[in-house]
Amino acid sequence: MRPVSDGAKLYPGGLRSLAEMATTVPYDLKHEYALPAVYTEPRWYAAYACANHEKRVAQQLGRRCVEFFLPLHEALRLWKDRRVRLQLPLFPGYIFVRIALRDRMRVLEIPSVVHLVSFNGLPTALPEEEIEAIRSALNKRLRIQPHPHQAVGSRVRIKGGPLQGFEGILLRRKGNCRIVLTIDLIMRSVVVDVDLSDVEPIQPCSMSVRDFA
Repeated sequence: MRPVSDGAKLYPGGLRSLAEMATTVPYDLKHEYALPAVYTEPRWYAAYACANHEKRVAQQLGRRCVEFFLPLHEALRLWKDRRVRLQLPLFPGYIFVRIALRDRMRVLEIPSVVHLVSFNGLPTALPEEEIEAIRSALNKRLRIQPHPHQAVGSRVRIKGGPLQGFEGILLRRKGNCRIVLTIDLIMRSVVVDVDLSDVEPIQPCSMSVRDFA
């Protein structure tokens, strides 16, 4: 039998005694090392993936039972002698995952995932309402497509429909309005067609809805 080193101790009761000891730890000491809520509460995060690997990442997330959202849009492409309709990511390079941060390695271990979008070294959660609004807009089959990031222009607010409350930039003033909406965390924009009656200028502003026509 090998001798016990000075730094080790024997517990006659074995694992059972150790478990009993754990229950006797003072209440304050147990909670001193409790994880902050940001690590334990599921929230939406943006995972940055390798180019053209978004759908592959989505498959891997599904196999790992990780809740995800990969918004797609329909695009028409010319392929040799015919036109093909493709389902492409609405935010190229990004897929949204709903996890608690303590489980983030279930996402980061996927080979095609580069990182979770972070601020000051900590993954930053997306507002729940942004994800739900995009999901609702796609479910209602609104025409929504990727658009280059745009920060300059007349700012307006959508006051009706699935995107109610979103603010964006007026892109066109003929017929139905086209509004550029941006998810600030990932600096990606989309353009969506909305009804003229569902748009209002953001104050202070001298424009009226009649000016959009």
